[in-house]
Amino acid sequence: MNQALLSDPGVRLHSRYNPSGEAERYLEALNLPEGIDYFILLEPGLGYLIAPLKKKCPGAKVVALHADRAFRNPPSETAPRGIPAWFPDSGLSVREFLEKEIPDSSSIRIIEWRPSLRVYGEGYLSVLSETVDFIKRAGANARTEKNFGRRWLKNFFKNVSLMRSALLFRPAASPVVITGSGPSLEDSLPSLFEMRKEVFILASSSSLPALEAGGLEPDLVIATDGGSWAPLHLFAWVRNPARGGDGTAGAAGRLLAINPCAAVPSQCGAFPFLVLSDGSLWQSLILKELGVPSLVIPQRGTVTASALELALNLSSGNIYLAGMDLSVRDLRSHARPYGFDHLLYGRASRLNPAYSQTFTRSDKIRGGGSHEVYASWFKSRIETLPDRIFSLGNNHPVFKNLPKAPPTVSGAGAEFQFREFRLKPPPPGLALDALDRAFEDPRFSGTLQKELSPLLGGTDGADLIRNEMRNLAAVYGGKRRG
Repeated sequence: MNQALLSDPGVRLHSRYNPSGEAERYLEALNLPEGIDYFILLEPGLGYLIAPLKKKCPGAKVVALHADRAFRNPPSETAPRGIPAWFPDSGLSVREFLEKEIPDSSSIRIIEWRPSLRVYGEGYLSVLSETVDFIKRAGANARTEKNFGRRWLKNFFKNVSLMRSALLFRPAASPVVITGSGPSLEDSLPSLFEMRKEVFILASSSSLPALEAGGLEPDLVIATDGGSWAPLHLFAWVRNPARGGDGTAGAAGRLLAINPCAAVPSQCGAFPFLVLSDGSLWQSLILKELGVPSLVIPQRGTVTASALELALNLSSGNIYLAGMDLSVRDLRSHARPYGFDHLLYGRASRLNPAYSQTFTRSDKIRGGGSHEVYASWFKSRIETLPDRIFSLGNNHPVFKNLPKAPPTVSGAGAEFQFREFRLKPPPPGLALDALDRAFEDPRFSGTLQKELSPLLGGTDGADLIRNEMRNLAAVYGGKRRG
């Protein structure tokens, strides 16, 4: 082994006599399952694991995470070229690198080179922790896709048929407040009132009822949830006559940013949409063919994470977070009022009181573990944005090291400018014809199948996927926009 590649030449990560054989025996002892899409090698040193791993699992892809930048140029005989690798000086966090290299819904396995733990200690454990957090999020996304994928596709075709106009914007430097629907949002309302004239309020759809009850009108609402219950947050806002309930597009306070797979009331078709594509190939192809401008915001599992990414695209100014509890407080999981409140009270009876339903629901939310996954993502993302994000109110402890919002907020910088872009009615079948052409192209076919198969419950084969997509578009697409 070339010890010159190590930061500490006195340390050995591989066998002195037969490092290749050592790596092969190690892989055999792991009893790796078949069908893994991506292997993440954690500090593989000089890379002796890579060649036998690719031989053993030829269909899998390999990425490497290094705790030592000294391994940037290992000998080609030990580490084949073309393996994506992260180093501490890469300029990306581990999370950002993995999100860039590993698509959603991929099956993933970590392979640790255990001698590296002894050498790199805390640095190694830090990379391992971030990798485990990424895999947890990927696993949660995969489970969500399996359970809700077909519904997302139905929503997509419904939404693109509803769209009459899209929003274009010019980034500005104005401060942005993002409102989540956590219980602490109620306590933050007085501060929001004081800041109102100086800030742009970007509201998650679930925070709308509490904001409205407090007399606050958001500038832009974001909706990303594809569940059948999600429109409940928007119904009152859509129908309120004070906001142009006659359906006129572009009325004040009726700007809506949506993931095209989100579930929104059909009345939202009168709104100009700021479309937030998740960056998948199938979405990109269809939106491009329909002439719908979009901003790429990957799905994060929670609307407030998507809202943060959107705010970073909208503004170079400060960002303030409110109602980001990411936890249950006693029995309270959300600010009051909340879009689902009437479901509890409507089912309440002497034998099933609303209090008991609230207890059961809060207990399930605690046990679900999703809050910890989201908090981990926010922690990692905020670390890349020093002195840019402020905590407004009593948010989750992950935000405890953020500076508190100052008593006054300067609104310096150009104001946001949104422009409504009228969409032309497309010829029937235009989008799906584009998808069919992409399936015929070997450069795209494999990626499309990987993206769409999980959304269709594991449907396999290009022809079956194409047929299912056409059936969904025919049934749920409705009338073409006009």
